[in-house]
Order: sequence, then structure tokens, then C-alpha cells
Amino acid sequence: MTEAGKGLLRVKEIYRNRSHRVKELREEGKKIMGYVCLYPAVEIMTSLGLIPYRILGDVQEPPTKADAYLPPTSCSFLRSALDLGLKNRYDFLDGVVMTHTCDVGEKMARIWQMYLNFPYSYFVDTPHTIHEAAIKQHKELLKDFKNTLEAFTGRELSSEKLKKAIKVHNHQRALMRELYRLRKPDPPLISGTEIIQVIVALISIPVEEGNELLKQVIAEIMARKPSLQKKSARLLVWGSIIDDTSLMEVIEEDLGANVVMDDTCVGSRGYFSDVEFTEDPLDGLARHYLVELRCPRTFKENVFNKIKKEHMTDLENRFGYLKDYVREWNVKGVILQSLRYCDTHGYEVPDVRDYLNYIGLPSIYLEHDYSKAALSSLRTKLQAFLEVIS
Repeated sequence: MTEAGKGLLRVKEIYRNRSHRVKELREEGKKIMGYVCLYPAVEIMTSLGLIPYRILGDVQEPPTKADAYLPPTSCSFLRSALDLGLKNRYDFLDGVVMTHTCDVGEKMARIWQMYLNFPYSYFVDTPHTIHEAAIKQHKELLKDFKNTLEAFTGRELSSEKLKKAIKVHNHQRALMRELYRLRKPDPPLISGTEIIQVIVALISIPVEEGNELLKQVIAEIMARKPSLQKKSARLLVWGSIIDDTSLMEVIEEDLGANVVMDDTCVGSRGYFSDVEFTEDPLDGLARHYLVELRCPRTFKENVFNKIKKEHMTDLENRFGYLKDYVREWNVKGVILQSLRYCDTHGYEVPDVRDYLNYIGLPSIYLEHDYSKAALSSLRTKLQAFLEVIS
């Protein structure tokens, strides 16, 4: 347990050495289940006594083994994560669960299954559309996933257990939304750098421990003296995965802006909607993970089925939530960022930029590698953008 007043200190400890806690739990007999991206239903893992642990890469370490399995023109984050797997950095996992987030992600899942011999490995072929037939298909895929985990653990999963796990994870989502509200004041009470550290900590420990840690962090932030300064640029960061604080440190510490909101997968996307409680909990899970999560990997139905709709009406349907973020967090500019070769986000950028122009919000687009070496060129572009909007 975390001592009172030391929540953020514990967060930083986990951020720096994120596998330490789950290795302790594995020695106690717990089983650790690795997963990539937001789309595996972690509630199913939790309800069967497994500890979900999100697989990340390492921007500090250039890949040396993964290029033999994935071409260098593929997603640098996925290559980094695979590289760590090939170097046995994830040898404490009892299994891995992956989903069809993108074509490269699907190929990487097959490589993990073939070359990294975990006791359990499963792939959820998550649909990419959100019409009712796709939601029904997704429910059946989650049912198959549940069945394989029951066989792996030797435990039967009842609806009551699954509903209890959903409740615990929804509580974490509610706590995270409370934490994000502390970014609304001017200056914000918590930085974007600290938010990343908190989320990386949460996806590295059991959900119950994470909830207790979050409560302590929120109380600690509300009680501490203001540590941030009021700055002219209040920014929202959108796009690909950011699981390292380096970019945020450049924006907030070197360039003097406040990152007050984000729309990334190690950010608000996983926490700004709850799983609906339904009679069959798989119905709520299927809809949440396919419809409610706002990621470009899933296509809104009217994008291709209602092509006669006005372009801006379509954009409002897809990105209208960003306008809410802008208003509630008093955002003055947006950083659109995408990993090089991330087609999922890269193809979405023109439409997101059109929508931001439509609502009168300045933005800048940055394409970069999943590495610290990319920061030097980004710094110059960001500095010029901040000079324009300040």
C-alpha cells in the first residue's frame, strides 16, 4: 500500500520500473496477462484472477532484433514492443492477448504467437465497423476469448464475477476523469507529464491497487501547493501512443506551455466512457470496446454508408467530442502527432485538421519515430507553433 502523501512518489517509482510489482505478484502465484492496445477486454482477465499488464515499447532503446521480423517501414512502437519481447523483457508474462488494431498489429500478433512461447496466447479479430452486426460479432469473439481463458485458468466465469470486475474498472475510469478535471483550472493542478506517469503506473499493476493509488494521488494533488505556472498556451495533444514523458517535458518544461488535455490511447481514450451494465455483461463489453472507444482504427458507420452527408456534418459526428474538450479545458491549440508509418492515425489527420479549422482552433501536425532521437526536430516546429498562438 502507498503511504499517505506519497502517491505521486509511488507513481514515479512504478513508471521507472513498471514490471517490479507484477514480478512480485507472480512470485506469490498470480498469473500476469500481457496485452497490447486498449481493445482486449481487461475486465474478463480481472474477473478470472489474472492481472492485466499492458505491453509497451521503450523509446530509449533502438530495436536490434525486431527488424528481422517486421520491416523498418512498419509502426515503430510495435517494432519496439516486439523487440523487447524477443529480448525476453516480458518473460514474466503467463500469456498475451492481442487484437486487430491495424494490419501491422495483426501481423505482429502472429509473430508473438509463433516465436515467443508463452503458455497462453490469443488473438481477438476485433471488427473495424460499429453497425449492429459487427457488435454481435464482437460479442461472440469476446465469448470465445472468455472460454479460452476459463480453460487456461481452470476457473468458470459467472456473470456475477464479470459484473463485479466491470464495476471495479468503471470505478478506475471515474477516478481518472476526476483526475483529468484537475487540469481544467488555469494553471492546471497536474501536468501532462504527471498524467502519463499515472496512466503508465495504472496499466502496470492490479486494478484494485491502481484505484487506491489514484485516490491518494487525487487527494495529494488537491492538497499540495500549486506547482505549475499560468501560461498563454493551453494545449490538447491528439494521436498515436505517447507512453514516455519526453515529449511532454519538451512542451511543458522547455517550451513553456501547459498540456491540459489529450486524446491518445495512453491517455483519456481508455477512461472517458464506462462499460454499460447489461443483463449479459458481454453485451456491455462488446459495445464499449467497439463503439465507445474513440480510436481511428474503428470506422464510424456514416463515413462509408452515408456518403451523401455533408462533409462537416460527418466530421462533427466523428470528432465532435474534441469540441467539448476544447470548451471544458479551455484549449487554445492542438498538437496532432502520429508515429511514422502509423496509417491508422496518419490517414485521419487531414479530417481532424479540417474539423479543428472549422471550429477555429489552430493546430500543428508532427510525424515522428518512437524514439528520443526524434525530439530535436520536433522542438523547433513546436516552438514556432507556440510563438504563433501565444
